[in-house]
Amino acid sequence: MLLQPLPGRLSSIQHGRGSRIVAAAAPIKNIRNEALDRAPLDKAHTFNAHFVPFKDVQSKNLSGETYSLDEVVYRSSDGGLLDVHHDMNALAQYGPEYWRSVFDSRIGTTSWPYGSGVWSKKEWVLPGLSDDDIVSMFEGNSNLFWAERFGRETLGMTDLWVKQCGNSHTGSFKDLGMTVLVSQVNRIRKQKPGSISAVGCASTGDTSAALSAYCAAAGIPSIVFLPADKISLAQLVQPIANGALVLSIDTDFDGCMKLIKQVTAETPIYLANSMNSLRLEGQKTAAIEILQQFDWQVPDWVIIPGGNLGNIYAFYKGFKMCQQLGLVDRLPRLVVAQAANANPLYQAYQQAKGNNNTISTSYQPMKAKTTFASAIQIGDPVSIDRAILALQDVDGIVEEASEEELMDASARADRTGMFNCPHTGVALAALIKLRQRNVIGANDRTVVISTAHGLKFTQSKIAYHSKDIPGISCQFANPPVVVKENLGAVMDVLKQKFSI
Repeated sequence: MLLQPLPGRLSSIQHGRGSRIVAAAAPIKNIRNEALDRAPLDKAHTFNAHFVPFKDVQSKNLSGETYSLDEVVYRSSDGGLLDVHHDMNALAQYGPEYWRSVFDSRIGTTSWPYGSGVWSKKEWVLPGLSDDDIVSMFEGNSNLFWAERFGRETLGMTDLWVKQCGNSHTGSFKDLGMTVLVSQVNRIRKQKPGSISAVGCASTGDTSAALSAYCAAAGIPSIVFLPADKISLAQLVQPIANGALVLSIDTDFDGCMKLIKQVTAETPIYLANSMNSLRLEGQKTAAIEILQQFDWQVPDWVIIPGGNLGNIYAFYKGFKMCQQLGLVDRLPRLVVAQAANANPLYQAYQQAKGNNNTISTSYQPMKAKTTFASAIQIGDPVSIDRAILALQDVDGIVEEASEEELMDASARADRTGMFNCPHTGVALAALIKLRQRNVIGANDRTVVISTAHGLKFTQSKIAYHSKDIPGISCQFANPPVVVKENLGAVMDVLKQKFSI
């Protein structure tokens, strides 16, 4: 007969002729139930957030038009974008030292839902959401690493950092926003059964992966519209594997976006694209996370790849909230990096500078051309007005990168230990150009936002290192060396390479 150890105690258990010491298994915990027992902040009931017209944010004058986050609404009464507005006075009841302390105390824990890099800032994201409605895979908390060798050897920089937002559940920063959107959908479906039958998006790859994964975790049907033959196989397989209905459509992203807006207007399918400002609430936490990782010191520059342009506004919003609530005393300057084949904001920025005009009046949508940075191959970005506001407030810059520049920059960075996606290559190429013009100084603390994992884009790396890209020299290619099966042949290659 086996003796059962008491919970949490070391016990000697007879087994045949001998005995052994075993540790009893820890009591089984349900971290959701633990969250229900946790006492809320004593003023948490005063925190609230709701939708307001984005034009109110632009004008800094609230018109009184508001919508509950529990409503299925994507546009204001005049057809403009919406923004999630927080009661800053309520949040300010707790001082900056409190917020810094509470955010820091939650990093990397398994406490539900605060172990998530997004939900560790829950009071600043969706304060009215029940912990039990949250759909999270403990996203965020991505590493910020010192790109010492690349900075020193390529740019003559001492303080270059890369924020690896692609080190996430589905391999891109889109997880940060999707946990928020799907959590809110989960709440609405519980409150109003039948109100939302599925969640849908148009995508260049990464959004569909994030949506399908989070919907699968919550048991919510998902639908994705993808432009046929314009995303990587790794991106295509993710929503398929997670059980989404995948529609491959013979158009580009802008065409897919037009269709999904029409579908969601006529059916109980919820729109998950960044026109929906809920996603930006999750994405803004990456900015707060950067400040945490620098012990609440503000970097000089943050460089962000730009396609649909929601992420530039999200980073701005995260930094701005920290400044408004006193956690930091200034904002970093922001750089939007666009692929030259899909650069409507860059063109408007350049025209505005040349004609002493505004970016808004200079902006014209374009037909995006094919780019290796497929996730930002967007010619008519939904968040153009959001991005312009962010750039104006921080004296931001827009730069572009050609296909050769972005692929070369990615390859050069890979040679120093990184493994970049092409979109990060766009940001790195923009950095190289700004550094060459001395816009960014040698000692400026600079953060490049890496938006996706390089493993999702191996096809482009294979083509580059095989020197199989028409019109591009691939000067930093590192093709494999074919060697016969004998020691002499191997030694010949080694002697040539290493002078041994």
